[in-house]
Amino acid sequence: MKPIFTAALCLLGLLHSAFAQTPDMAVATKPWNAYWITASNEINHEYGVYYFRKKIDLPAKPATFFVNVSADNRYKLYVNGALVSCGPARGDTYFWNYEHVDLAPYLVAGNNTVAAQVWNEADVRPEAQISLRTGFILQGATPAEEILNTNKSWQAIRDIGYKPLPVYLGYGAYYVAGPGELVVESQTLKNAVAKDPDFPGWYGATIIDHGKPKGMQDAFGWMLVQSQIPQMERTYQRIPSLRKAIGVTAPDGFPVNKTALTVPANTTATLILDQTYLTNAYLTLNFSKGKGAGISLTYNESLFDNLAKYGNRKGDRNAVEGKEMGGRKDSLIADGTEGQSFTTMYWRTFRYIRLIVHTADEPLVIDDIYGTSTGYPFQLNAKLKTDNPEMQQMLDIGWRTARMDAIETYMDCPYYEQLQYIGDTRIQAMVSYYNSGDDRLMRNAINLMDHSRLGEGITLSRHPSFSPQIISTFSLWYIGILHDYWMYRPDANFIKGKLQGERAVLDFFSRYQQADGSLKGVPYWTFVDWSNGWGGGSPPIGSKGGSSILDLQLLIAYQQAAEMEAKLGMSALALNYSAKAAQLKQIIQAKYWDAAKGLYADNEDKKQFSQHANSLAILSGAAEKIIAPAIAHKLLTDASLTQCTIYFKYYLHQALTQAGLGNDYMKWLDIWREDIKLGLTTWAEMSDVPASRSDCHAWGSSPNIEFFRTILGIDSYAPGFKKIRIEPHLGDLKNASGEMPHPNGKISVSYILTQKAFYVKVNLPPGTSGVFIWKGVEKPLAAGDNGFIF
Repeated sequence: MKPIFTAALCLLGLLHSAFAQTPDMAVATKPWNAYWITASNEINHEYGVYYFRKKIDLPAKPATFFVNVSADNRYKLYVNGALVSCGPARGDTYFWNYEHVDLAPYLVAGNNTVAAQVWNEADVRPEAQISLRTGFILQGATPAEEILNTNKSWQAIRDIGYKPLPVYLGYGAYYVAGPGELVVESQTLKNAVAKDPDFPGWYGATIIDHGKPKGMQDAFGWMLVQSQIPQMERTYQRIPSLRKAIGVTAPDGFPVNKTALTVPANTTATLILDQTYLTNAYLTLNFSKGKGAGISLTYNESLFDNLAKYGNRKGDRNAVEGKEMGGRKDSLIADGTEGQSFTTMYWRTFRYIRLIVHTADEPLVIDDIYGTSTGYPFQLNAKLKTDNPEMQQMLDIGWRTARMDAIETYMDCPYYEQLQYIGDTRIQAMVSYYNSGDDRLMRNAINLMDHSRLGEGITLSRHPSFSPQIISTFSLWYIGILHDYWMYRPDANFIKGKLQGERAVLDFFSRYQQADGSLKGVPYWTFVDWSNGWGGGSPPIGSKGGSSILDLQLLIAYQQAAEMEAKLGMSALALNYSAKAAQLKQIIQAKYWDAAKGLYADNEDKKQFSQHANSLAILSGAAEKIIAPAIAHKLLTDASLTQCTIYFKYYLHQALTQAGLGNDYMKWLDIWREDIKLGLTTWAEMSDVPASRSDCHAWGSSPNIEFFRTILGIDSYAPGFKKIRIEPHLGDLKNASGEMPHPNGKISVSYILTQKAFYVKVNLPPGTSGVFIWKGVEKPLAAGDNGFIF
């Protein structure tokens, strides 16, 4: 029987993965003694699943036993049959990650087997997976552990039972998240990672080259760096509900309990299983007998109304009757033995699983089916308590969405793309700062974005990604990401090291600024939002090449860059950027302001107007404070304006609050309410909720920020969050309290309305100060307890 995830193993893995990996500088500054190895007589650029192993004898169980491990494409590392590590964390060949892992908890005195499953999905690999060729490497951290160094003493074997199942979505949705698996049980290698696999065919591994840390003069190929993020969580997870069974009668308790289900001979059985919420999980199916039976597992976020007729349309996400499934699928062919077991090599995204079994002349027994959920080990360190229960429901959905879109990198969505886009990641990072306080994944994201910069100066739109894509406007949001980190996190030196990238981006855009400062002819994809009427998400360009939205984004980038340069970089650049911002602000007013409409037009032709342009005008200060409230009113009432989708409402809502309307924040969340009404357990990608392609886009999790920043009023008032501004917008709330993480501890607030007054309590962490603002009245705040009555 193949090794399977068990609850105890997963709990042990979770305990050990909760800690960040400790840097191993000795290995990182010299060539490794270990070699990259591969399987002999195999084509290493093609699809393949391989196993590598080595047996060692230890005189005693060690207290620690650290190794560094990596692979291309991916690996699962086992010690004596127990899963220890999954990786490597996604990166690129110039920064190829390895994990620093302690094997000691899994080793014993005497004989031990260390084994790895390694797979290369070649041309059908996920878009986010960069690759050179099939390879595996393991290096002992000290001489005592180098007994495990990969070299010719390791054995290798290919598992010919695996083939890829490419994903074809007939409804035209963009999908680049990798194939499914076709596994023929009579050909696959069983127990290949167990302590004593009992089959022949192992042979000596082939050496490729020594492991080369990044920075060495001949570090071609994989330039090794230690992963700076912790291992992903792995948590045992039952499937609560069977929604439909056709062709077979399921026993009581299936599948939420481990209960055998028998599919008779010569039968086609279809089961629709419901996790009841969206999850990312490794799926395990244990089964017996059923020689020649075919099994398919199809995974979906939701069921579709009618794929041929309506394409993406899903409607009610809780509905099953009259619905269809289609998408990523795994298929198995049973060999008739007892104890067959399948676990997906990589995680799957699903709420629903369609399990189809076609038996031949022998019944098949489903012994068990369950998941092992996975994700970045964020901890929720924020609390919210109000007299509006809807807010907690939204907070919970937003947090689940944010966690679903964070595995090794931030992702736009887990089912379809798994790509770290700059525009999405900016919002996701703020959720992390406000809800968790863990910034390690964001530091990793900033590093990856910085690594992606081209010689022209701008970043790629997403990274890692083996197909380069450039959204030039996302490079401007990258400067916003740097500014956000600088304001909310305590490591100014980290951002100081990224200022060269900020300068390169602005230098790129300066080449397309006309004499008056406005942009013209910016190349590549100028995506802003998926708004109706905007081709490809790009705002309309005027007859003379102008765009207020692009100019306003550039204005904000110059303003943010000037602030960072003044404190961290070059004062001359700060002055230069400030001057460029002033020029842009002036031309934006002259070129795009329509006095008759009282709004900023999308371009110089003044025929099209949008929420986007006017939101950015308020946020940038291009719109003077005196006119901002009138603009904000039109943003809410003028239906002729191009409307922001759920993504860009992040900026719209900030603009409305800045214009003085923050007390109405809860009135702006109708799209989120529609998601809830339609049964989503994560926030959908698009504002057209019934037809949204993805059911999980964390760019919609902005309420997880604004419940704390707008309603409770907590915001950074100085770089590093050293000063705190608190200006609540309680709207109709009469009781509201909460806390959020801060680099020095936590910030807590409480607001209680009685018949006579509002009682306010604020607690700031040590080493901070701030200001409390209530209806224009300012009160100083000190570290510790503060109290006011209004």
